Amino acid sequence: MTELQSIASQVRRDILRMVHGCQSGHPGGSLGCTDLLVALYFQQMKINNRKGKGGYLSFNLDGKGEDLFFLSNGHISPVFYSVLARRGYFDVKELATFRKINTRLQGHPTTHEGLPGIRIASGSLGQGLSVAIGAALAKKLNGEKNIVYCLMGDGEQQEGQVWEAVQFAPNNNVDNLVAFVDVNGQQIDGSTNKVNNNRDLGAKYKAFGWRVVTVDGNNMDELTTLLRKIKRLVGKGQPIAVMMKTEMGQGVDFMMHSHKWHGVAPNDAQLEQALAQLPETLGDY
Repeated sequence: MTELQSIASQVRRDILRMVHGCQSGHPGGSLGCTDLLVALYFQQMKINNRKGKGGYLSFNLDGKGEDLFFLSNGHISPVFYSVLARRGYFDVKELATFRKINTRLQGHPTTHEGLPGIRIASGSLGQGLSVAIGAALAKKLNGEKNIVYCLMGDGEQQEGQVWEAVQFAPNNNVDNLVAFVDVNGQQIDGSTNKVNNNRDLGAKYKAFGWRVVTVDGNNMDELTTLLRKIKRLVGKGQPIAVMMKTEMGQGVDFMMHSHKWHGVAPNDAQLEQALAQLPETLGDY
């Protein structure tokens, strides 16, 4: 737990420095989902640990023999990029190029930039679950026992394509799929309850035929315990939906409890105030 929490603190520092460096991006949801991505990539997921060119992790888009992760709400790319870099897919110094001209670290992840770890272009909300289902079906057809993970936002649940995918997965026995919904209650225009109330998302997924579990996504101990449990639940005839309660802006007191930091970069003083709350553990890039 101490190691994972230490990595998470550094990732949160990376997120803040990345969006500050280009004065654009989405820190709120990135900070809230940090614990999940750290737990997945540094403990739970089976990935290819072989080293390739430059000493970085080898990466293949097919991901044969690996667990796969798809980020559907691609606007929280800062957390994804930081975790990939810290995990060893590319040089952490490249984080300094976030959202800048000719960078591989676009505001929303894209495959044509050739950034290791990125398997789909995402951020046009509602599409990630469909892609994850396709990958999970391919795994089953290939006789692989690996798990496919997908992360979506709760505001994203207002997209119609999500519910087509939610209906499809149980009806086609896609039981090697785990979908996380980041239930932070916020989206770009305000609280999800006020913009377009999702009501009881867990009940909806259950009604469609999913196995539904809940977790505090900012409690690393609870989160890793659930992820280990999930590995025993896959392959039991149902896809798994995790209602993951998080706090937008987690780790920075003045960014929490509001939608206002969904897509706003901190100024110099705010960055200094935020970084003071997060220990530098792995070294800033």
